[in-house]
Amino acid sequence: MKDITKKYSNGEITIVWKPSACIHSTNCWKGEKGLLSVFNPAKKPWITPEGASSDEIIERVNHCPSGALSYFYNEKEKEEQSEIISENIVEIRPAGPLMVYGNILVKDAQGNETRRNQVTAFCRCGASGNKPYCDGTHVIIDFKG
Repeated sequence: MKDITKKYSNGEITIVWKPSACIHSTNCWKGEKGLLSVFNPAKKPWITPEGASSDEIIERVNHCPSGALSYFYNEKEKEEQSEIISENIVEIRPAGPLMVYGNILVKDAQGNETRRNQVTAFCRCGASGNKPYCDGTHVIIDFKG
């Protein structure tokens, strides 16, 4: 899949979506805290940031396990505050990825560094096409680890 980035703004914040990173966890729109009024895959465009408050959107985006969804404040000083300041937490999901919550620096085999914040999902099954990140392949191969 091409490395496409799409942006959707409500004036206060801009939601950034990277389709190639999305593992379709449905955390954004399904469940008790899902925001179907903002993230609705049955509509085009599928993201309408006017459907909820910025705080509600930020809460959902912060729970995106793949990092395909992110956001930034449209005002410079608020953008700088959007980085999470907290301890790092590592969670192993049964039959799924290794979840890392917090600010991290990922260094690949070639020495390239990428700063990640919020939530990062790392592949545990070894079959991801987006290593070291999870792309949902564990579901297809029926990973049990």
